[in-house]
Amino acid sequence: MASIPLLGLSLPPRKPFAPSAAAAILTARSPHPLRSTATIPLPLRRPPPPRRTTISMSYNPTPAADRLISAASYLLPLFNGLQYGRFLFSQYPFLAVAFEPIFPLLSLYRSIPYGSFVAFFALYIAVARNPRLSRYARFNAMQAVVLDVLLSLPQILLRIFNPGRAGLGYKIMVMGHNVVFVFIVACFFYSLGCCILGRTPYLPLVAEASERQL
Repeated sequence: MASIPLLGLSLPPRKPFAPSAAAAILTARSPHPLRSTATIPLPLRRPPPPRRTTISMSYNPTPAADRLISAASYLLPLFNGLQYGRFLFSQYPFLAVAFEPIFPLLSLYRSIPYGSFVAFFALYIAVARNPRLSRYARFNAMQAVVLDVLLSLPQILLRIFNPGRAGLGYKIMVMGHNVVFVFIVACFFYSLGCCILGRTPYLPLVAEASERQL
């Protein structure tokens, strides 16, 4: 038999399969048959709770010693201003009854020789100008000192003009005494109430001058 050449029986080499462009586009667009197209919702995360900002309010009350010193400072202008109330006391005797509790202190104050000058300089040097004390106590002491200085102005005017004991000048003097007395008493009780509560009293015509002296 004639032998069949081996080269004639050999198969031609196979080309690698390459999908066409259209098939590639369809494959890319069409989802996988075994892959689900449903979207699984992610678990919702709770927002973090808002941070609470704690505001600490510091309350610094005025010490009792400063309040006591401040309240006692206003006794000086009160004692020196009671003399302006003699016309009101004679016209309305019940007003004198309201001031009876401080009469023992007033008599002790007037029994000391030059007690007014001693109390004035003691309050000015030992309290108002004392850097060891708080500004609250020094301000109230300075305000009492300035108020006491203002009380000397009516006395100076009386010595200059000498209104006498009758006439229009006398009536003006009586009215002036009454106004000064009411003003001093009002300033005392207002300042006393503020000092008890630990607040700073601001007296008209006096507070600004006291601020400049500190």
